[in-house]
This record gives sequence, C-alpha cells and structure tokens, in this order.
Amino acid sequence: MSRTTENTGFTCGHCGREVAALVNGSYRNHCPHCLHSLHVDIVPGDRLNDCRALMRPVAVEHHSAKGYMIVHQCTGCGTRGRNRMADDLYQGDDLDAVLALMRQAVSRHEAGHTNRRRTRV
Repeated sequence: MSRTTENTGFTCGHCGREVAALVNGSYRNHCPHCLHSLHVDIVPGDRLNDCRALMRPVAVEHHSAKGYMIVHQCTGCGTRGRNRMADDLYQGDDLDAVLALMRQAVSRHEAGHTNRRRTRV
C-alpha cells in the first residue's frame, strides 16, 4: 500500500503558536512549546486519521533505541501514542515543559502509591 506523507509546519491547536516543519528527515508531530499534538496520523506523517482531536502530553519515557519519547493521550478517542522528542536546533522541544511533564508524572505516580498504601491498612 502506498501512502502519501506530509512534513509541514502547523499552528498548535492548544497554544496557538506557529510550529515549523522538521528538516532532519523526520515528521513534526507535536508542538515544541506546549508538547500537545493532534491525532492526525495512523502511520507517522500520513495525516490519514479522522479523529483530529488534541492529544495531551501525559508522560515522558526513555526508549533504548529512540531516546526520550513524549507519551500523548487523545482527548477524543483515548488512544495513547509515543513521539520522539524533537531534535531541532531551530525549534526543539521546550526543556522546561518536558521537565514539568516529568514532575507531573512522578507526582501522579507517587499519589497512586500513597492511595494504595492507605487502602491496605
């Protein structure tokens, strides 16, 4: 099956900032400022998904071969996906936003453990 791919810039649906296309051979799939994405791809770059809802960043994970990945959850259909952090000198991911996301994920994780310990007593 042949597919058409797009590597284009866009206006972020969450924060409204302009986002440039990547020039390193990869596809831009999230805003480097607020880390939100749109549920537009079935396969990276194909723009064939009909959902089109915002995908909010929920975590950061490390993959041994791909590096740090931002985990997104679709606000429309609930699908989760991972996207590589953008390695771009012109418009790379905002490290303060990445660190804030990591802190939020740790806080949620710790709160879950605290709640579980309380219910066991």
